[in-house]
Amino acid sequence: MKRDELLTVAQVLDELGGISRRTFYRWREIGKAPQGIRLPNGELRIYRSDLNAWLESLRSAA
Repeated sequence: MKRDELLTVAQVLDELGGISRRTFYRWREIGKAPQGIRLPNGELRIYRSDLNAWLESLRSAA
């Protein structure tokens, strides 16, 4: 079974076409961003499957 990849915020921003870090965190504040996990060191990681599911939900809503 393949393990789900954990992406850094920088990797997610690149995947989304280079949006700003502030925009991404604003989306998180208002609940319009993919779910993430906070590591013990305080950094945020996003599972690739969560990012893909979030993108698919946006495509379905459009």
